[in-house]
Amino acid sequence: MDEYRLVRLKNGTYSVHSVAHGETFHPVVGPVIEAEALYVQQLCLPARIAANADRFVIWDVGLGAAANVLTVLRAARHIPATVQIVSFDCTLEPLKFAIQNADCLKYLSGYESHLANLTVGQSAHFRNDRLQVDWTIHHCDFPALLEDSLEISLPVPHAILFDAFSPAKNPAMWSYSVFSRLFQRLRPNIPCALATYSRSTLLRVTLLLAGFFVGSGRATGEKEETTIAANARELIESPLDRSWLKRARNSTSAEPLWDASYRQERLSEKTLERLLSHPQFL
Repeated sequence: MDEYRLVRLKNGTYSVHSVAHGETFHPVVGPVIEAEALYVQQLCLPARIAANADRFVIWDVGLGAAANVLTVLRAARHIPATVQIVSFDCTLEPLKFAIQNADCLKYLSGYESHLANLTVGQSAHFRNDRLQVDWTIHHCDFPALLEDSLEISLPVPHAILFDAFSPAKNPAMWSYSVFSRLFQRLRPNIPCALATYSRSTLLRVTLLLAGFFVGSGRATGEKEETTIAANARELIESPLDRSWLKRARNSTSAEPLWDASYRQERLSEKTLERLLSHPQFL
């Protein structure tokens, strides 16, 4: 059985489906519309790239078929700046599959040669209109990479596109240790915002305990909300308030994944105490 296949969405666009995980990349509205709403607009990337004096670093966690990064590059192509993309994924097969089906996956148009270089050498350097792009891929187990982060030199990000498979299918990527170590990679003098498609209470509690400020993210597709987190409160338009804490207390799936096993549990008293002491709610 082939690992990936093309699926045509209701709006007529195509996306990639992972047979093994039983999940479609960017379902409902398709790769470009979702990436524009969730990452480009929500993280204010063109404006932030333009305002940054040095190179702007984006961590792309879950490269997949490269739709998120390519949508960002198109949106920022007119900006005379340098963007450093650092992508992470445990497999390059979705990207290779996408390149083979570029005639249907229109968002790849014009980038095929650069993507081919990425699949071979895991790096590509090119000019995208006025935007200089330095793009590297870490073909790795992301949680394990973060665990060895002291030994691995990675540029500090200004933005994080977090697009792993769902917690039920890929719990290791949504564990407390991943987001805690991710937060430890940030620097107080470099404001950084993370966006992801999930709005789950479990995720938001995990991000808060890891050290992030957390807010309700913009709608995308059939999702009324997504999630945005940052190390600087001013990067969040709609931060969670104390009324959200009441909903978290009543949720049947709020306790973080303390290991790589997926399960649903209510908040423990210890976790609730930690939430109540978070600067966001004081």
